[in-house]
Amino acid sequence: MDLLTCIFMSMFLMVTDGFTVHGPSAPLSAPLGSSVVLPCYVDEALPVEDLEVEWRRADSETLIHLYQDGESRPEVQQQDYQDRAHFFTEEIQHGNFSLRLDNLTAQDEGEYRCKVFIQQDTGETMAQIKVSNERLLVSGSNRPASAYVGEDVTLNCSVDSHITPEHIEEVSWLKTDEDGDFLVLLYQNNETLPDSSVEQFRGRVEFFTAEIPKGNFSLRLKSVRTEDKGVYRCQVFAGDLSGNATVELERLGFSSLHIAVLFFCVAAGSGALLLLCSLIYCRYKNTVSSSTIWILQLSLVLFPNICMFLAFILWGFTEGSLHETITCSALYILRPVMLIWALSYLKYLQESLKSWTSFFTPTTEFAVLTLVVYSVLFSYGWRKRAHDTDSKPRVFSGLCFGVVVLMCLILSTGFENICCFVIIIFLVLFELLQLFSSFGIASLGPFGLLAVVFGYMLWLACIPFFLRPPAKCLCRTWLLALWIITISVLDIIIVIYIHLVILEREKERLEWICVISFLDVLKIIMILVQVKKLSETLRIRQQTETSGQGSNTLSLCNEIMYMFGAVGVVLLSSVSLTAELILKALNGERVIEDLRVIVFPSESAFAFYWLLLQMHAHWKDLRSGEQPNYEMEFLSALDSASPD
Repeated sequence: MDLLTCIFMSMFLMVTDGFTVHGPSAPLSAPLGSSVVLPCYVDEALPVEDLEVEWRRADSETLIHLYQDGESRPEVQQQDYQDRAHFFTEEIQHGNFSLRLDNLTAQDEGEYRCKVFIQQDTGETMAQIKVSNERLLVSGSNRPASAYVGEDVTLNCSVDSHITPEHIEEVSWLKTDEDGDFLVLLYQNNETLPDSSVEQFRGRVEFFTAEIPKGNFSLRLKSVRTEDKGVYRCQVFAGDLSGNATVELERLGFSSLHIAVLFFCVAAGSGALLLLCSLIYCRYKNTVSSSTIWILQLSLVLFPNICMFLAFILWGFTEGSLHETITCSALYILRPVMLIWALSYLKYLQESLKSWTSFFTPTTEFAVLTLVVYSVLFSYGWRKRAHDTDSKPRVFSGLCFGVVVLMCLILSTGFENICCFVIIIFLVLFELLQLFSSFGIASLGPFGLLAVVFGYMLWLACIPFFLRPPAKCLCRTWLLALWIITISVLDIIIVIYIHLVILEREKERLEWICVISFLDVLKIIMILVQVKKLSETLRIRQQTETSGQGSNTLSLCNEIMYMFGAVGVVLLSSVSLTAELILKALNGERVIEDLRVIVFPSESAFAFYWLLLQMHAHWKDLRSGEQPNYEMEFLSALDSASPD
């Protein structure tokens, strides 16, 4: 009788003066635990100002859902239907008043009435639900899962059904987040698809393959990170049947690696401050020997930077990205080279450093760091073009990278003067060619190509100045000094622009720009250092002196900036890394996506001061005495190198 009533009521159109309400033409069948949509709509849209729609059980008049005064009224619905009955809110203005009922139970079977009120008119339709006993029961864990960072954890999910695993079409693990659901791992057509995982979980998730025939689709999450904290959903599909279970991963604590990172960060920051205070005290106490001061100074150079190097290495094993770890750790293991070279500009240590300055130069740091950075870029570009049908760009990129490696090795062996300058020009050329072949030159555009040509010709134009500088004339001296400053600033701007364009589509574009900018400042410092060495070799000065000597004001500035580089930069990095680690443990998300945006700009600020100091030293060289003929020295060097 109920079936006949439903069919009769659904086919009978309740006609009023203004509108007709339509419903389903037959009973709706759905399995337990699934969702079902009860259709209810009118032919034409109704004004929502005076609109009222209510869904009730036909047998008990229980209120299922109510739309009134332009909004849903969940507070008046029966408690059993709260969070289970929903309108399609955006469709109401189009005359669609259908109801979605989630997580069906056996008690939901029966007849439902949709009644529409508009001013004095009313209309209604009926819908009947038949709940099928066939269901897909998916069960998880009643308790939240927990693990320390770095450990492995198992998220339970099993299918208890008469359906065999061979007939299960799809099992997907999803992580629920504020921005939506992210696919963790997918099992489809009797096959696990690891490449379907989002980047955060790729290579860290797997099913227990031997347990799948038993209906066990539990997930193993390896090397747990703090951002893994949250709610996971196991979703199973088999024909028209579906089911899901949720598991919460919480209580992520510090692992031993995290504690080690914090230890090295604290050791670096506190050690730098303690050594600085000890050094200041010993310098102004006449009873302390110069050897003690030298040991303290060397400890200040080595200890904090080695601690930060170890901290970034361990950070890479826990939370840091591969590119972030390699570049930051490489910088900190090379920082002592730059700091020891800069010590030669401090008056109180010039005698102690005479045997050190020949080896510890910016050339060493530039060559090694360039090799590391462009190795990472080459590896990334090589993987990026792995699926290209045309292999020529990859081969050309490999050849260019080989030349870059060769040039860096030559620079690190101690080539100086004009040979060093020529090597740098070729190094810059092949660096750009490597990037073009790895990431594509098409996106560079005409302005980008023009910038490349202009920047390259800019350095080529410097060769005549280095071979034959202007005669001793104040006007020409200022002209050359202005020329050096101009090409240095333009070079930095052009390099940043070129890399911004080349890496436009890359996610880590800003981070790489910070790294490349520091390398460019280091390159210009190295060129000016070579110019100064050439001047000293030819004895162009009226008396031998280092650029750090001069006014007391300049000496004080050198000491202040040196302390900023030796202590301030280390403190900034250690505090940033410590704060990032603690906040991520609390929130499960990184505040700063990549620490390169902190580490390399601060290092660039330190290096830029020494760049200005080199410009000042070069200007003093030009004014100090008769200018040498570099061309004669260059030709003499060629003659001596040629066979008899």
